[in-house]
Amino acid sequence: MLKRILIVSIIIYGCFQKAIAQQDSIPDKQIERIMERADERYQQYSFSPAIDIYKKVLDKGYSSPDLLKKLGNSYYFNAKYDEAAETYGKLEKNYPSEMSVEDIFRYAQSLKSIGNYDETDRVMDSFKQLTAAMVDFDVDYMTKIEENSGRYEIKPFPYNSAYSDFAAAYYEKGLIFASDRDTGNFARYRHTWNASDFLDLYKVDADSVSQGKVVKLEGDVNTRLHESTSVVTKDGTTMYFTRNNFFDGRRKKDEEGIIRLKIYSAEKVNGEWTNIVELPFNSDSYSVAHPMLSPDEKKLYFVSDMTGSLGASDIFVTEIIGDGTYGPIQNLGSNINTIGRETFPFITADGVLYFASDGHQGLGGLDVFATKIAYNDYSQPVVNVGRPVNSPNDDFSFIYRTSNKTGYFASNREGGMGGDDIYKFVETQPLVLDCIQEVTGTVRDRISNEVLAGATVKIIDEENNEISSTITDSDGNYILMLDCSKGNFVRASRDGYVPAEEYLPISDGKPRIVDFYLERDIVTGGFGDDLAKLLQLSTIYFDLNKYNIRPDAEIEIQKVIVAMEKYPSLKIKVNSHTDSRGVDAYNLWLSQKRAESTVNYMISKGISPTRLEGEGFGETRLVNDCVNGVQCSEEQHQLNRRSEFIIFE
Repeated sequence: MLKRILIVSIIIYGCFQKAIAQQDSIPDKQIERIMERADERYQQYSFSPAIDIYKKVLDKGYSSPDLLKKLGNSYYFNAKYDEAAETYGKLEKNYPSEMSVEDIFRYAQSLKSIGNYDETDRVMDSFKQLTAAMVDFDVDYMTKIEENSGRYEIKPFPYNSAYSDFAAAYYEKGLIFASDRDTGNFARYRHTWNASDFLDLYKVDADSVSQGKVVKLEGDVNTRLHESTSVVTKDGTTMYFTRNNFFDGRRKKDEEGIIRLKIYSAEKVNGEWTNIVELPFNSDSYSVAHPMLSPDEKKLYFVSDMTGSLGASDIFVTEIIGDGTYGPIQNLGSNINTIGRETFPFITADGVLYFASDGHQGLGGLDVFATKIAYNDYSQPVVNVGRPVNSPNDDFSFIYRTSNKTGYFASNREGGMGGDDIYKFVETQPLVLDCIQEVTGTVRDRISNEVLAGATVKIIDEENNEISSTITDSDGNYILMLDCSKGNFVRASRDGYVPAEEYLPISDGKPRIVDFYLERDIVTGGFGDDLAKLLQLSTIYFDLNKYNIRPDAEIEIQKVIVAMEKYPSLKIKVNSHTDSRGVDAYNLWLSQKRAESTVNYMISKGISPTRLEGEGFGETRLVNDCVNGVQCSEEQHQLNRRSEFIIFE
């Protein structure tokens, strides 16, 4: 039946060609019927026969805005950019008021694809005046593309054919890819979008030492219609792939007679792919295609022209819940999706999304772009990966492994074997996507100013997710890197201290120094503890036979005052001591005077008398063996002439 339908279609199509060719002038009604047939093929995405009919009608001198638009679009969607630019040029010249935003956009993209950049900028000026839907138009975009260029070394892919080969996906030790190469069938199924054969999935052991052989994928995946882009889970048991709306041996069309694309899943059983299941968010009225998994395999990214799309096709994402269920569908937004085509997503292990687009500014046709999407952030800069991956032609289905800096992409550039060809590449210089900022600093004790080794310093994003962390070295220093294209907190902590943090807003990426002065967590101290030790203060010493506050002691007492101001409920008892020299009674009196002197000094600095007590202990609590009759140095005696700050509430 299918063969018969194809034969009838060919006969009818031939009759149109003959009718047009044999007549120098064609009656209006016949033109109307011919155009209806051409429009029917156009609406069915059968662009190749539509081009032939439109072109012959145009060559006979019949023209209209609708004919030029559809002929230009047919060329455009078949990547025939020379012909598309010429046709859109005629539309602009003869019917300028009839050009839509989409017409102008595709005209500009076609001009860019053939290297006519001056005309591209002129047409894009018109586009900018009509719409703000495109991501910020940068007049200096070519300079930026060239700055990113030269980072890839292109190598041949030995398994290309004279047909179309594209959509490589990592699989076991090699690749799965889509191809419309001859599989040996006598009757080949043609796809009239571009008059190419229908696609099947093939596999090859491309990365092995011994060159592999291209074979068709085992199981029930391949059918009589298109199967293309695929992704396989890390355990090798589940595959998501794209297929025409074809299931249980039947093709399904929408109301306009178009066979849409859908995503299906398959399970590997005994070495073959089977148990084909259609995903629940597919539809007969729009296409869903080009599946890609997030690095943790909890999310599925895909391309669709469903309601809510910003352009011809957008990239969407959904959560894989399990048991055949999925979460809400989310459009990745206007930073990534444009009025044009965004398609063929691929995500690296470190969260970089590569995709093809003709909506972002590029060299022409579909270009490959990249953006960081870690932490589900789709607002990071979108970067053109530059030459030689990108060219004036269509460049797409880019995949890349960060572990060995190698990958594959497809292109219909000149010099290939077939319509589309796969190319291997090696990345020689990394692509800079992030705004990377170096943050350094030192962590110290706020009171003593001593460096704190072993303190933890973290980068925390605005959603309180920990991004990275480090430990201060023996000098209290740390170094961290953060993404300065968004706000972050730098947080320092250490046992026994109150954590501190500083917010760093979006910046230009220049290095920052952030020092921390952590305060002791006094709450960790208890009744009877020496506050001076908790604060790691130097000991308060007195001169022989004196009770005035020395300058060095004044500095340390001031630190105690700061702590008491911070903790209003804290109450301190000042215990003062002498060395063993002198009469015991005198030493007791002297130590009491030292306690009173310390308390009075703190009161003079604003501490309430109700929070302070003082007591002298003379020589009754020596810290060494320098008792009466023992010969000691002056330094040893001074260790006993001290004050302590004991917490009593």
